[in-house]
Amino acid sequence: MKYASEELKNEHEGILHGLAILEKMADSTESGSPVPVAEISEMVDFLKLFADKCHHGKEEGILFPILERYGVANEHGPIGQMLSEHVEGRKYIQGLSLSISNGTLDTSAFVTNARLYIELLRAHIQKENNVLFPMGDKIIPESEQQRILDAFENHEQTAMGPGIHDKLHGMLDTFQKKYL
Repeated sequence: MKYASEELKNEHEGILHGLAILEKMADSTESGSPVPVAEISEMVDFLKLFADKCHHGKEEGILFPILERYGVANEHGPIGQMLSEHVEGRKYIQGLSLSISNGTLDTSAFVTNARLYIELLRAHIQKENNVLFPMGDKIIPESEQQRILDAFENHEQTAMGPGIHDKLHGMLDTFQKKYL
């Protein structure tokens, strides 16, 4: 049986890959070798579309409500903490967007927001992978796992559209060759 959390963990790997690239972009920029604004813009689009709209959308709209139904606390609990971190991450993404908003790079804003976002998301992913998802695997019945996976697939098609997932991962592969 495949747990719904396995799909989210696989997505976490893609997000961590993106964060490693973003970190190298920030390192280059900070050391005086600015990254093309167009490439930063593509990276921000990846984070907005894949990490937030698609991945966090699956968690917020599908998994977290089911976990709550099975007794996992939202307010003052692990779900509430994850939701709070999603909101915090969106602030950093907004800061990244603003750092390139006029077509030129605000180096300080870019580096600051990139580093804060990377730090937040790496810790966030560890909490989900090692605490929240195993908790969900134990309490969500096997009979419901496939329904969740189907809902995830539907969400991805609706949130991003056909082919976007592959396009974004292709961009990561291209950037990996350049930055990692």
